[in-house]
Amino acid sequence: MSKPIVAIVGRPNVGKSMLFNKLTGKRMAIVEDTPGVTRDRIYGECEWNGRGFALVDTGGIEPGTNNEMLKFMRRQAEIAIETATVIVMVVDVTVGLTAADAEVASMLKRSKKPVVLAVNKCDQTGHANPDAYEFYALGLGDPIEVSAVHGHGTGDLLDACVASFPPDDGEEYDEDVIKVAIIGKPNVGKSSLTNRILGQERVIVSNVAGTTRDAIDSYFENETGKYNFSIDGKIILGNVFDTYVNKIIEDAPKLAKGESITAI
Repeated sequence: MSKPIVAIVGRPNVGKSMLFNKLTGKRMAIVEDTPGVTRDRIYGECEWNGRGFALVDTGGIEPGTNNEMLKFMRRQAEIAIETATVIVMVVDVTVGLTAADAEVASMLKRSKKPVVLAVNKCDQTGHANPDAYEFYALGLGDPIEVSAVHGHGTGDLLDACVASFPPDDGEEYDEDVIKVAIIGKPNVGKSSLTNRILGQERVIVSNVAGTTRDAIDSYFENETGKYNFSIDGKIILGNVFDTYVNKIIEDAPKLAKGESITAI
């Protein structure tokens, strides 16, 4: 039985990655005020009220863009939507409802998937934020006020997500997965290699060094077994690269207990 998948989507810079980190309890996604920092899909593990599920962070969706990188990012978000069990659309209460929000909402309605609307940056407690009410206009149901910074409202958000999961049949999830890390200097073809192994455009490929910025996980299964390939998006240069590889070799026994046990 595969775990349910919850995809976090929205226009750029509404706090998707910060919410992702808050829900997973780890700093897996790079968080910055600059739009477009997250580019590929990033997967993490979550559990709420006894239900485990995969959480997916995505890059910001820019409707109608002609920028090649932004088009790649949008495609990654579309793939996350296609594979999701539930979709969380994140909007920014401090900016208010935008035309881009309306276009993303329209895209999600066409997906026919359950959508939970998270109104982020509601950082004040004790009373409802009246500015959140305008997001009813998106037609996605009741907005849930959340604060990715402080964690306010995340329980209500997760309740709404889990409520849309299929019934739990008691079958255990697959855990017998070999974890493989793909590392290397910038622009040597790590993303292209991963896409070739998976047989899909899992990771954005560009001639620009540093295109992959986060650690990207990808599940793959064939007749030899089940694998989770992880690309480290950090830029590694010179002697630092050699030190990094040696550290992985030294830590292999420890990593085998929960992290990558093989490095390419």
